[in-house]
Amino acid sequence: MKRINILTASLALILFSNFNAKAQIKLSDIFKKITEKQANTTSATGTPSTFEIGQGIKEALQIGVSAGADRLSVKDGFLGNLAVKILMPPEAQKVEKTLRGIGLNKLCDNVITSLNRAAEDAATEAKPIFINAIKQMTLADASNILLGNNDAATTYFKRVTTAQLMQKFSPIVTTSLNKVNATKYYSDLTSQYNRLPLVKPVNTNLTEYVTQKAIDGLFIEVAKEELKIRGNLSSRSTTLLQKVFGYADRKKI
Repeated sequence: MKRINILTASLALILFSNFNAKAQIKLSDIFKKITEKQANTTSATGTPSTFEIGQGIKEALQIGVSAGADRLSVKDGFLGNLAVKILMPPEAQKVEKTLRGIGLNKLCDNVITSLNRAAEDAATEAKPIFINAIKQMTLADASNILLGNNDAATTYFKRVTTAQLMQKFSPIVTTSLNKVNATKYYSDLTSQYNRLPLVKPVNTNLTEYVTQKAIDGLFIEVAKEELKIRGNLSSRSTTLLQKVFGYADRKKI
C-alpha cells in the first residue's frame, strides 16, 4: 500500500513539474512578446536622429517614385489615367474638333493613342534618374522635405531632375513617336486640316510637347505617392517610416 502511495505521489510530482514548466514557458513567451511590442512601439514613436530622418525620407521616396514610374511605364499607363493622359497639343485642339466634325475620328484617336504610347516608353527611363537624385540628397534636404509642405518631395524632384529628365526623355520620345507612328498620324491630321479653305496652318514640335507632358505626368504620380505616405498610416510599412513620419505628424500639430 505504501509503495502505491509513493508511486502515486511521484507521478503527481512529475506531472505538476511538467505543468509548471509548461506554464513558465508560456508565461515567458507572453512576457517576451509584450516586451518586443513595447520596444517596437517605442522605436516607432520616439524622436528620430538626423541620420534616421535621412534614411527614412530616402526609403519613402524610393518606394514612391518606383511605384509612380512603374504605373506610367506600362501599356495604358498614360492613356488609361485621366490625370496624366496626353491630349492634342493646345494649338491642335481646334484641328481635332474640326476633323471629328467631318468624321475623321479614327485619325484623331490614332494621334492621341500614339502620343501616350511614346510617353509610356519614355517613363521607363525615369526611375534611375529619380533614384540617383535620392542618393544625392543631403540630410538638410531630407529634413526640409520631412517637415515641409505636403508636396515638398515633389518640389525637390522638380528642382533637381527636370533638366536631366528633359535631356534623357527627348531622344527616347523622338524614337517612340516614330515607332508608334505618332509623327505620321499627326502629319496626316495636320495635312488634312491645312487643306481646308481659310484655315491657319498648324505646326507643332511633337517631341517637345510629349516630353514635357510625360515629365508633368511623372510629377503628378510622385505627388500622389508623397501624399499617400504622409497621410496614410498603412503606407508606412517599416518601423523606420513609422518613426520618421510619426515624428513629422507630431511636429505639425
